Amino acid sequence: MNRRTLPRLRIQLATWPRPALILTDTPRPYCQHCDGIGGIEHHYGDYDTGEYVGTDWEPCDCWNETRRWLLLPLPRLPRWLRRRRRARDPWATDGDSNEPPF
Repeated sequence: MNRRTLPRLRIQLATWPRPALILTDTPRPYCQHCDGIGGIEHHYGDYDTGEYVGTDWEPCDCWNETRRWLLLPLPRLPRWLRRRRRARDPWATDGDSNEPPF
């Protein structure tokens, strides 16, 4: 098997629409068009002033960023574990300090 034809798959953590492990495609590392980045950036500016305005992204043919497969759906955390607790003062006796910080 040639180095250029090896599968280019990566495991990623997806959080939307629900937590899951997914298998995604990656750009071909030895692509002569995009140098393994997966696309080509085109910077553009204002015609009158010449100032930078933004960047366009042209995806390369060596990669399909929408190609992904679900490997393992992960369970959601219970609501009581998802809540953030407020920070407590470790020096106070009841957990809350009434003294101003100096």
